[in-house]
Amino acid sequence: MTAKLDNLVKINSLKKEPPNLEEYGGLINAAESSLEDAHNESLSLVSRFTLAYGASFKFCLAALRRLGYRSNNKRHLVFQMLPETLALGPEIWRILDDCHEKRNLGEYEGVLEVNEQTLKDLIAATRRVADELMALPPIPADT
Repeated sequence: MTAKLDNLVKINSLKKEPPNLEEYGGLINAAESSLEDAHNESLSLVSRFTLAYGASFKFCLAALRRLGYRSNNKRHLVFQMLPETLALGPEIWRILDDCHEKRNLGEYEGVLEVNEQTLKDLIAATRRVADELMALPPIPADT
């Protein structure tokens, strides 16, 4: 399962770092809160997208950190490594990677084009990541 992750360590895209229980819990709690807020229809579509994207990133990062890896400033890898971290296929990580691209256009070029279907797909994919992550046994306290 970690051969691909270890190869990314060799090319300096990831680094090995033991999981931290406090960090892991913080990521999960923040992601759950953001995902819950993304359902608030009184917020703008862009705000809801931003909250759901942030939740997806935190859940995916938690999955990577759980295995003892951290990305070296390559945010998209947390999504692309879902087959290795949570055994999730392209039907999930492609949605999240696409939303990552949309987020980048908004952050760096001021063009954030999202619609209700994009948000719906993002929320569903994020919930799937969260459910898979929460189904795993807890990280041992001695890590």
